Amino acid sequence: MLSTLKILWSSLGMALSELRVNKLRTFLSLLGITIGIFCIIAVLTVTDSMESSIRKDLKSMGTNVIYLQKWPWDGDGDWWKYINRPEPQYSEMKQIKDKVASADAVTYLFSSSGRKIEYGIDYMENVELLAVTMDLEKMQSVDIAMGRYFSPSELIAGSNVIVLGANVWEGLFFTPEAALGKVVRFAGRNCKVVGALKKKGDSMLGGVFGDNTILMPYLFARTIIDERRFADPFYMIRAREGVAVGQLKDDLTGAMRAIHRLKPGQDNDFALNEITTAQDELESIFGVINLGGWIIAGFALIVGGFGIANIMFVTVKERTNIIGLKKAIGARPGIILLEFLFEAVMLCMIGGGLGLLMVFGSAKLAQNMFSGFEIALSTGNIILGLSISAIVGVLAGFIPAFSASRLNPVVAIRSN
Repeated sequence: MLSTLKILWSSLGMALSELRVNKLRTFLSLLGITIGIFCIIAVLTVTDSMESSIRKDLKSMGTNVIYLQKWPWDGDGDWWKYINRPEPQYSEMKQIKDKVASADAVTYLFSSSGRKIEYGIDYMENVELLAVTMDLEKMQSVDIAMGRYFSPSELIAGSNVIVLGANVWEGLFFTPEAALGKVVRFAGRNCKVVGALKKKGDSMLGGVFGDNTILMPYLFARTIIDERRFADPFYMIRAREGVAVGQLKDDLTGAMRAIHRLKPGQDNDFALNEITTAQDELESIFGVINLGGWIIAGFALIVGGFGIANIMFVTVKERTNIIGLKKAIGARPGIILLEFLFEAVMLCMIGGGLGLLMVFGSAKLAQNMFSGFEIALSTGNIILGLSISAIVGVLAGFIPAFSASRLNPVVAIRSN
């Protein structure tokens, strides 16, 4: 065992010496491995980070919520099939609450983008308005950085109060403390700031509002914006504890068909969307991206494998007389085989390590560019990258190593 370790240690020294002496040849041989590992691990790192972000968003939004809307999230592309559907109406809220016993919270909202908000001579454009009713905080995380959310009386009365998203209060007031109590103008109407939201950052789903959003009571918002023409109204309905989302969906389907007075043979003129639908769509996209990464990496690894095999054949040729001497003094074929396999694996591991370093650097760079989206090289992907490198090393180095182990010691010693 000790002699085997000494031989492997000697092989490691020879391999490092080979790297120093033949820098260009080694670099070109390792380039394929480096690119292949970079391709697959970079793709896996990005998709893993996206999946982690999606799961985080789903947790904050709740997976037991149904979105009642005009448009389906997984529509078949038939625009004319959905354009003539009626928009959800605020007046339907009471009927939904009365007819759907499996729901414990119902909220009506509408969003309208491309709006302008002003404070003194300062203003921000392309702000999104989200008009809200009761129970939104039960279904969507509303993280307040300073101040408060709307009181029930403000929502019922339609008070002219407003909660600012992070980008909005940063742009107008710099700090959330400075924003509280100020009166801003939105669509020509004065609104008092009662709260400022925490920064959410970039995300895949992001919830029903983001950092460029302002929140406003629905009954006030409808006096300044015509929701039927300039907005996208929808309902969020949460299932009671212990009630499956499927049951809630069935109950809502029956209730909405009754509310819209649809006959048995008529198609639904509404859509019941689930967060899991969006998740499934995104995961299928990630699957295609992963497949593309594996294909590109596969070609690069094949090229890299041939490069490693080539450098190992050259190495065997250069050390033929040394191999003969080792066999003459008692080195078994298995030890010679193991020595060259170890060298091939180590070369591939160096190439794979360089690829992982490139992924790590790219992840850090992307993290700085997209501060709200976390991209990190996981331990699992590091292990995967090194494992793939080792496997390629074994496959690429086996034939050269086997040929070295079968050399006749007398013939090998006489070679130049």
